[in-house]
This record gives sequence, structure tokens and C-alpha cells, in this order.
Amino acid sequence: MKKLNVLVACGAGIATSTVVMSKLEKLFEENNIDVELHQIKIAEAASKQKDADMLISTTILPTEYDIPAIKAMGFLTGIGVDKLQDEIIETAKKLQAE
Repeated sequence: MKKLNVLVACGAGIATSTVVMSKLEKLFEENNIDVELHQIKIAEAASKQKDADMLISTTILPTEYDIPAIKAMGFLTGIGVDKLQDEIIETAKKLQAE
């Protein structure tokens, strides 16, 4: 299984992405998915996507990306967290199988 490079973005690349980073580390570890997480500003996502497998964002996506992009507001609001976690793990497993 390949190691996935995952971009974790928020507006400024500091506050909400830090909260989500810790939740993602735990989620990927619990599901035995080998990842490297990169905390970024959403404005950097387009230029960094060529070296990444997936984008997880706590803010509105300003454009479309060539990699799967998942909106992760649920980690902050607590609404739909189970569905969000399932989507992230399912996407990661598909990417690892490629």
C-alpha cells in the first residue's frame, strides 16, 4: 500500500486546520492508512496538488482540483462526522489501491 500525501487546508493554514490535523491523524491511524499530512492555506492548494493525493479543507473550495477534495466542516461543527470520516477513509482506500 502506498503512502498517501494529504493536504489539510483552512483559510489561513493555522487554526482550524490544526484541529482537523489531529483528528485526521487519529482517523488514519485507527484505519491503518499510511499518510503524510501537510497543513496549508487553501490558496496554496492548487499549486501543491500535483504532489498530493487528496485535499481535506475546512473552508470553501475556491476552485476545482485534479485530486479528490473533501470539505471537512463536520470536524468543526460536529454535524455529519461519521459520514465525513467514512468518505475520507473510503477515498483514501481507493487511492491506495490505485
